[in-house]
Amino acid sequence: MNKKLKKHLSVLKRGLRELRPINFIVLTAAGIINAFGVSMFLFPVKLYDSGISGLSMLLDQITPPGLTLSVFLLILNFPIFLFGLRRQGPAFTVYSLYAIGIYSLVSYLIMYVLPIDVNFVSPLAGTDLLLCAVFGGVISGVGSGLTIRFGGAIDGVDVLSVIFAGKLSVSIGTFVMTFNTLLYIVCGIVIHSWILPLYSIVTYFVGSKTVDFIVEGFDRSMCAMVVTTKAKDISSALSESFKAGGTIVSATGGYTGDEKQKIYFIVNHFQINKLKRLVTDIDKNAFISLQNVAGIVRRPVR
Repeated sequence: MNKKLKKHLSVLKRGLRELRPINFIVLTAAGIINAFGVSMFLFPVKLYDSGISGLSMLLDQITPPGLTLSVFLLILNFPIFLFGLRRQGPAFTVYSLYAIGIYSLVSYLIMYVLPIDVNFVSPLAGTDLLLCAVFGGVISGVGSGLTIRFGGAIDGVDVLSVIFAGKLSVSIGTFVMTFNTLLYIVCGIVIHSWILPLYSIVTYFVGSKTVDFIVEGFDRSMCAMVVTTKAKDISSALSESFKAGGTIVSATGGYTGDEKQKIYFIVNHFQINKLKRLVTDIDKNAFISLQNVAGIVRRPVR
């Protein structure tokens, strides 16, 4: 066995050791949720999900009956994730393929096995396209968000964006948006109507926002950057009031050349006014900048 093969096997084994049973439990729920949103709200009224899932729905409509949504989910997504194995890692790939497998299986059960009629109308929202677009987007977004939060992805376009966005000199978000825009244009051309693709944009928007909430949390934090000459006093007041620490960094005024300090401090949306009041009470000339942040990891001050 040559060294290169040994190295690949070592990386594979190390990645597989990272797998956690709890992740598979949550990913099972995520696949079921995603299948429920798509099969009960979007598929019955011919609305399109985003990414590879949306492409699979379109192909389901224009190909022979044996080639179903569930089949296309597998044959399109699996090669993409295997192609991205080296970059994304074994654990991510296994989690993703598992979630997609659950999504595909449950979709098939809902559409063809369980006594649920999804041929012409949504069992829960009827023919109301707006209700189907919104609830389909929210529910499938919850499934996608849980998959991402627990180490995988439920759609191959996420992997394609990581692989090709840099090569095309665009951001990952731009790549995904471009893919979905082209998908909806193709859908409109194929079905000779723009009503369903336009409603599908609503699904995409609602779903992406839901994913953000699930992955980043509903109570997103804000980073306050305070530029002041009284950093020590302000930092002490903030730490005492919020029971959390900040970071002080030396700075120089770009116009005046005066020596100042910057304080980085994390608050939630409900604490912004209190922070402003504490800072201005100590230094009326302080400069305060606020920015949304997500994924904060910190220890409380003891």
